[in-house]
Amino acid sequence: MTPIQIDIVSDIACPWCAIGYARLEQAMEVLKEEMVFGIEWHAFELNPDRANDGEPILQALSRKYGRSVEEMEQAQSDMMVIAKELGLNFTHMQSRFTRNTFDAHRLLKWAGTQGRQTELKKAFFEAYFGEAEDISDHEVLLRWTQSAGLDGAAAKEVLAGKEYAEAVLKDEAHYQKAGITGVPAFIINQKYLISGAQEADYLVSTLRDIAKK
Repeated sequence: MTPIQIDIVSDIACPWCAIGYARLEQAMEVLKEEMVFGIEWHAFELNPDRANDGEPILQALSRKYGRSVEEMEQAQSDMMVIAKELGLNFTHMQSRFTRNTFDAHRLLKWAGTQGRQTELKKAFFEAYFGEAEDISDHEVLLRWTQSAGLDGAAAKEVLAGKEYAEAVLKDEAHYQKAGITGVPAFIINQKYLISGAQEADYLVSTLRDIAKK
């Protein structure tokens, strides 16, 4: 089978990142007899200003995009329909608040050393979009880390210090320098870029084209 490495640049606070990965999972299921996949997640922060935490999401999006709160509510509702069709829990995405995800990204770097990075990423998506939890809060992060099958005590040690902080910052700087300004971004075999939450059929076709090359 053809080996395919997929580096995913994303943020836990990005709903299209959750949708994009769910669609990628569908594509990988179709291609499982043709290719063997390696997945690595990389950091991106939609809300890097920790001082700007805690604003109701609809108000924050309205200000960011220059659209009314009602328009943003409808856009979020449309996203919730897509998520439900993919089996994602976006139940409380409209009641969430803006959150900084730096510490969550540190835990994701650590989870990568444990071979459970994807499990933790999906757990954090569930926490934020499904339950509208505060994913900048250490107790919340620890609870969901344990739910993903990782060691809570070890995760607590990571959060208590500055471990993996430099790795996250280097990650962000590297992909910014590479021109990644929006997420999700899927880099295939460190050469080909797929931007956005593309449909599964498109991903299947594109990955097959890349595999031929």
